[in-house]
Parts: sequence; structure tokens; C-alpha cells
Amino acid sequence: MQYDKDKAIEILERTPKVLNELLRSISDKWTLNNEGENTWSPFDVVGHLIHGEKTDWVPRAKIILEYGAEKPFEPFDRFAQNEISKGQSMNELLSEFEKLRTENLKAFKSLSIRDNLDKKGKHPELGDVTLRNLLSSWVVHDLGHISQIARVMAKQYTEEVGIWTRYMGILK
Repeated sequence: MQYDKDKAIEILERTPKVLNELLRSISDKWTLNNEGENTWSPFDVVGHLIHGEKTDWVPRAKIILEYGAEKPFEPFDRFAQNEISKGQSMNELLSEFEKLRTENLKAFKSLSIRDNLDKKGKHPELGDVTLRNLLSSWVVHDLGHISQIARVMAKQYTEEVGIWTRYMGILK
């Protein structure tokens, strides 16, 4: 499928709702556990998504539209959630993510991107990227983290499913 702003918005609008339904007001056993050393819990992922809303998708789209590749993006701190999430509850993080996403989608909808999808920006590690690449990645990033959260939660019952493990692809 080629990038389409309206189709992207269909996913981007739903991400906070999906996360709210899945994570709001459930026990910490589901939200704070991870898959092992150097992996993220659902709590960590939501903090990471908040950081992305503040520093990545819409801010970088605006940089591409205004400056093109002349102004490189600031490097993205993939572990900033450790500071963002400190002292907050999952419900607080979900509310903040929903608020930020709503604001960003409002700003995104106002951007004139139709004739600029192939305009280039400069990623600090990847080099030249297009607005199309960035905006497509925003959608895929959301879906990847929804999948990650579901996988991490499912793995909490790895031992408990017993013999059915062989039929549970999410546990492999």
C-alpha cells in the first residue's frame, strides 16, 4: 500500500484507544514485567511513545517541510522514557500519550504534505529520508509497539499454558 494521509490517520487515531483498552487500570504484573534483561515492559513502551510524540514525528515532519535536508533532525533518545515515566502511573502515562497524540494529529492534519511527500530530510544516523518515509514509519512504529506490548504480556503466561505452548506463536 502506498502512503495515504487519511489511511495513516486511521491507525494513528486508534493507537491511544487501543492502549487505553489494553492497559488502563490493570495490575502492575501485566504492565511492569518485560521479556528479560534489556527489554521493555508495556510501561516502558508507553513512555517511549510519549517521547516520540514530543520529539519525533510531527516535529521532524515540520523540519522537513521548512528546511528539507539542510537542517538535520536531533538524535532520538531511545531510552528517554526512563526519565519521562519516573514517578508516574500507567494511567497517567496513557492520559499524557492520548493528549499529546490528539495535539499532534491536529497539527499533522493542518500540514500541507500532498506535494511534499518526496521532500528529503536528514536523519542523524540514516542519512537522507523522505517525508513519506517518516510518516509511514510513524504508523509502523505504532503497530510495532502495539504488537510488542501484546507479546510481552502474553509471555507472562509462557509456563502456565503448558503443552499448548507449541500452538501459541506469540510465545516463540
